[in-house]
Amino acid sequence: MNGQDRLITGNRLFLTEDGAIRERTARDGQTPYAVVVCCSDSRVIPERIFHAEIGDLFVIRVAGNVLDRHQLGSIEYAAEHLHCPLVLILGHTGCGAVAAALSNHAEGLVACITEDIRKAIGMETDPDAACRKNVLFGVKTVREAFCGTDLAVLGAVYDIASGAVEWLYPPDL
Repeated sequence: MNGQDRLITGNRLFLTEDGAIRERTARDGQTPYAVVVCCSDSRVIPERIFHAEIGDLFVIRVAGNVLDRHQLGSIEYAAEHLHCPLVLILGHTGCGAVAAALSNHAEGLVACITEDIRKAIGMETDPDAACRKNVLFGVKTVREAFCGTDLAVLGAVYDIASGAVEWLYPPDL
């Protein structure tokens, strides 16, 4: 959240030289403080959105930020092996996968993504509300999959025009 504030206000801290971080993480391993499940959209770059450095975020990108056993397995890896305490499901405005789910025009393999989104959004027709419902469905899915653990799970929507992040659940850290 602090990194997001720095991005929006333009009060960016100097980030460490990438070469030094690469060397440190190659030698000592990665220690991300959050898993971010986000869309594959090229305008949604979690490291920039949250003003993060190499090794800070364990990012899982998939169109429509949908979750299946592959993404859940990746979350499990980050939580158990990297001791990552937080998962953020990050949707975004103008999501093409959500738009495709709303239009029911997806064909081929994309249809498996839009089917999952349609399950998440139900009868919703508003793109912004559908995006939020899709994120909250992801939050619910992760919380159910990791019930009984200390893993914190939050949801948010990134506005691709303003750069702001809307938190859908109050932080419970």
